[in-house]
Amino acid sequence: MDWVFKKQTTFEEKALKAFQLQAKNCQPYTKYLKLLNTDVSAIKSITEIPFLPIEFFKSHQIISNKNTVQKIFTSSGTTGQDLSQHCITDINVYIESFRRGFNHFYGNIKDYRILALLPSYLERDGSSLVFMCKHLIEESKHTDSGFYLNNIDELASILQKKDEKKTLLIGVSYALLDLAEQYPTKLENTIVMETGGMKGKRKEMVKSELHDVLKKAFHLENIHSEYGMTELLSQAYSKKNGVFETPHWMKVFVRDAQDPLTLLGHQQTGGINVIDLANINSCSFIATQDLGKTIDDYSFELKGRLELSDIRGCNLLVE
Repeated sequence: MDWVFKKQTTFEEKALKAFQLQAKNCQPYTKYLKLLNTDVSAIKSITEIPFLPIEFFKSHQIISNKNTVQKIFTSSGTTGQDLSQHCITDINVYIESFRRGFNHFYGNIKDYRILALLPSYLERDGSSLVFMCKHLIEESKHTDSGFYLNNIDELASILQKKDEKKTLLIGVSYALLDLAEQYPTKLENTIVMETGGMKGKRKEMVKSELHDVLKKAFHLENIHSEYGMTELLSQAYSKKNGVFETPHWMKVFVRDAQDPLTLLGHQQTGGINVIDLANINSCSFIATQDLGKTIDDYSFELKGRLELSDIRGCNLLVE
């Protein structure tokens, strides 16, 4: 699927190609389009493409080819909660996506030591974030690179070690707060990247408040963020001020929260829709439960979660 990542054709051309393939071959998406009375052959613009409610990953197998499932990524959740499942028929597409994405935003992975503070993710199977970090850790080839579960004292001592390479500390938000409270220290040549929220471990905080706490504890000008999820095979990154940027094979739109089939313009707040061309073997057109606004064609801000978490269109396929 090299055409997904190459720039020889425009994003719109590639997205329309993906749409035609998935409208035909992804059965849940095919059925959803029929229930919306979508004339697939008449779709000539990406703004006309219907987005599949993300909840379908909880109730349906979202696959757009007949290849064998190589791996299943699952979402985190509380006991008794239905979890999303993303069936992967070509794991190399995901590897190519996060490698290219990291290189685009941060450069060569071998220039870093990667410290991953991801307790909630390491304590379960099927995390796409753990899979990504494991590969980045291995590719960094640094002796300090690795995962940290609850041993933040060891992590704190490693962070104090001077190193010629840059350090990327990627952590789930609540664990970074634990580290900040127990081991506040001035970090040098270090990027702190938060992801994943509080996971029920702490009271939720708006990102600006979280970042202020971390900046103060670690004496940093900016805190970075990673935007990714089980249902997507690409990541967006924010380097400062909570503004996320997407790689060229990923694009964010905003929909009207009251009329989910209507797209809004830049600087208008609504539900976030994502086109992720790396999802070529599942569905590239996802209506998420996140709330936000686009700044321009390749950057956006998060504002929280939609109050009505279950998108009504999902009910069309309840069996």
